[in-house]
Amino acid sequence: MLLPTTEQLPQSDAIDALSPHAAAEAMLGGHQAALDAIRAALPALVEGAKAMAAAIRAERSLIYIAAGSSGLMALADACELPGTFGIPAGRIQIHMAGGIPTDGAMPGNTEDDTQAAEVAAQNVHKGDAVIVLSASGSTPYAVAAALSAKAKGASIIAIANNPNTELLNLADIAICLQTPPEVIAGSTRLGAGSAQKVALNMMSSLMGIALGHVYKGQMVNVIADNAKLQKRAAGMIKSITGVSDSVAEAALAQSGGEIKSAILVALGCPINAATDLLAAHDGHLGPCINSLNQDINV
Repeated sequence: MLLPTTEQLPQSDAIDALSPHAAAEAMLGGHQAALDAIRAALPALVEGAKAMAAAIRAERSLIYIAAGSSGLMALADACELPGTFGIPAGRIQIHMAGGIPTDGAMPGNTEDDTQAAEVAAQNVHKGDAVIVLSASGSTPYAVAAALSAKAKGASIIAIANNPNTELLNLADIAICLQTPPEVIAGSTRLGAGSAQKVALNMMSSLMGIALGHVYKGQMVNVIADNAKLQKRAAGMIKSITGVSDSVAEAALAQSGGEIKSAILVALGCPINAATDLLAAHDGHLGPCINSLNQDINV
């Protein structure tokens, strides 16, 4: 029986027989080859981002489900969304087989716990976007959670590194990252994990763009909750509007730290009107600024 690609033996010399430098080169080559595998999945990634954005617009949840190293990739992506794009933390759920580790212990047998997967899916509702990851595409925890979530009417976005697998076949949006065999056989924390991390990063970033949280390449919905980000927020306001540092800082204070509103305030829009304008344009700054410019030119 042919093993899944992620379980096959390396295609090159055994890495433990190489010099440390040659082994490092082989690992880097493995990661680069894995990233190249993402290109074929770009259309599916775009569809996944649309589904995620639709869930947030409808005030539904993004729910990440996975086991092992795939779970760690999901955890990293999910935890960055509130700070980067201002996605409410209450709209995000993270379920890892065995729970999120608090130390170095991450038992492997938890990925077979289908009962725990069904419990994890209990809080899934119709309209949620459920992102399920499994390098093999057949991890029992991931498959069981996806089946349960699908039965509840959620949109299932599946990411796997082997084609024609159970998880991909049941998904509404199937993202196959067909990475080559690992340089250390079966160690999907290497190339497969890198491909998953980048794919998740791209998909959630595309979601942020679709929601209007990126303007002129800048994170205009970032949560500025430290000195560095407060300085960055004021810098964004200044660069987009052309106002002085003091005006940018005053606008940010007046808007309660909400950068989009602060940008409109810096352009002369009263704070209440800025809030209404953003609501009218679904949170997208471009149309709001165009509307202000049209009013000025009338």
